[in-house]
Amino acid sequence: MATRHFLTLLDLTPEELAYLIRRAISIKNGLKTHGPTYTPFTNRTLAMIFEKSSTRTRVSFETAMAQFGGHALFLSPRDTQLGRGEPIEDTARVLSEMVDAVMIRTFSHAGLEAFAKASTVPVVNALTDDYHPCQLLADVMTWTERRGAVKGKTAVWIGDGNNMCHSWINAARQFDFQLRVCCPEGYDPAPEILNAAGDRVTLLRDPQEAVIDAHLVTTDVWASMGQEEEQAQRERAFTGFQVNEAMLDKAADEVVFLHCLPAHRGEEISETLLDDPRAVVWQEAGNRLHAQKALLEFLLLGRVES
Repeated sequence: MATRHFLTLLDLTPEELAYLIRRAISIKNGLKTHGPTYTPFTNRTLAMIFEKSSTRTRVSFETAMAQFGGHALFLSPRDTQLGRGEPIEDTARVLSEMVDAVMIRTFSHAGLEAFAKASTVPVVNALTDDYHPCQLLADVMTWTERRGAVKGKTAVWIGDGNNMCHSWINAARQFDFQLRVCCPEGYDPAPEILNAAGDRVTLLRDPQEAVIDAHLVTTDVWASMGQEEEQAQRERAFTGFQVNEAMLDKAADEVVFLHCLPAHRGEEISETLLDDPRAVVWQEAGNRLHAQKALLEFLLLGRVES
């Protein structure tokens, strides 16, 4: 099987992504019923390179490998020659000789692409400044579990046109739903990513208008990692963009609210929103484990119909 990478949602076909969602739900149900008895990764190793810190990403990937019978190696810049200037392509070639797959959480998407080009084992994007596709697998999985097929439905992104917004745009293309992106002036997603989505995505400025009759509403922190010095400026720019219960009341009756976490209560969401029954963020976070199991299984073993 030719080496496949997962750097954005566009690296898989819509049909393959639909398979991953079905498979992730099946894996989750099997774990609940039988426990971690399915161990297809005996003696397999995943290298996990972290240049950005994380809770959910590390725990989910490491647990996925353990429950599948494999092993995960945590590598920070202090633990590798990447932190001492080794070319990224050289590190990719070395790791390809030793491990079965590589997961990278980093800043530069171009650097990730350079790593993947030199790698002969699957490379998974666990977040870059441009995309966060693994989170979208968990998000679409959660939406599907809660409300069934997402095709033809309407999702709303409120906030910064960041890496999560970019991945939601790609998700609208690949999973065939409508997306309303609502950002303040100056914080739009990259125009080439937005334009490639065509009429699947609409750009709006008024969040109160954007959420009307929506089936899903989602947001993210106003200042991502590396943008902390912009916090005060962003708080001013995003005035009126806080998602709260009253805003969700304008959406469809079956609306669900997602957030990739960590959330800043009192900023991009109201203090009590995560306690609202329409918020399914804990299920969403837990689904990172199952969605990434399905992804790793697909990249290493191909389809496993159940």
